[in-house]
Amino acid sequence: MKAIHLTQYGDPKEVLELVEIPEPGAPGAEEILVRVNYSPINNSDLLMARGHYAMLPPALPAIIGGEGVGTVEKIGSNVKHIKPGDKVSLPTGPIAWAELVKAPADDFLVLPDAIDIKQAAMLTINPITAVLLLTEFIKLEKDDWIILNGANSGVGRGIIAVAKGRGIKTIAIVRRKEIVNEILTAGADVVLVESHEIPEQVKAAVGKANIKLGLDIVGGEATNTLAKVVRSYGDIVVFGQMSGQGISVNVVDLVFRGMNIHGFWLYYPHFLARHKEAKAEAAGLILAGKINVPIAQTYKPADIREAVEHTLRGGKVLLEF
Repeated sequence: MKAIHLTQYGDPKEVLELVEIPEPGAPGAEEILVRVNYSPINNSDLLMARGHYAMLPPALPAIIGGEGVGTVEKIGSNVKHIKPGDKVSLPTGPIAWAELVKAPADDFLVLPDAIDIKQAAMLTINPITAVLLLTEFIKLEKDDWIILNGANSGVGRGIIAVAKGRGIKTIAIVRRKEIVNEILTAGADVVLVESHEIPEQVKAAVGKANIKLGLDIVGGEATNTLAKVVRSYGDIVVFGQMSGQGISVNVVDLVFRGMNIHGFWLYYPHFLARHKEAKAEAAGLILAGKINVPIAQTYKPADIREAVEHTLRGGKVLLEF
């Protein structure tokens, strides 16, 4: 079968290679064999290719690819809840960039027949990150306010959709004026373009409402912007570094306003047990059309270099196996 191997750590355009490897063989009693349909290229995949991710393959060469969707081909003798032909979300972990995947049946989520298969390929990372960010740090009630940056990212759109489904109000920060209406249409209550005026603009938009939670995927000075508007003794969760800079928070906000700064990684052990439940909630939002990430282009695995180059330029790219 064909698979994409990470051959060594380095420039993703140079170290990812399409190879022919043996098929995984028949599934064991508790396993299923799945033919992969689509898998996206995520920033975490590119960080792994560079050797900079917190979770790396035990040895190289290795298949990577952190999420995807496929069709069940064979099931083990003890598997009762999945049947051949089912569409499934692939398990968490770097296994997706191959024509066939074999793993324990309980690690897969069966998807509704009517779900958008390409959107479902992007279920395992960003949408469940969105669910966990809104669940695992503070208790949020209907009509509570949160603020997030990087709102045009896949996870940003997921946060907006999950929040809207729960009645939580969102202030979304974007970098370009031309996508403001698009993010409003996606469900954000307030959309602001990144600038030094954001604290004043937030106050004008929400008045005296407390903003309970800030979600930071950007880092750098953008973290400080969130700290200025989140309520005293409020919480900021940092889950990315799109700016390439470490977080910056004014000591006045940190010390005298009691900001609580948390880090989030999807693969912390205490979150792993929540993945399947979070996936199910996110799958329902995809099925309802509430999470819909624009896809820039789909590539064949043989075009992995071009697909990586496109991802680095910007835009969501899927590999079609």
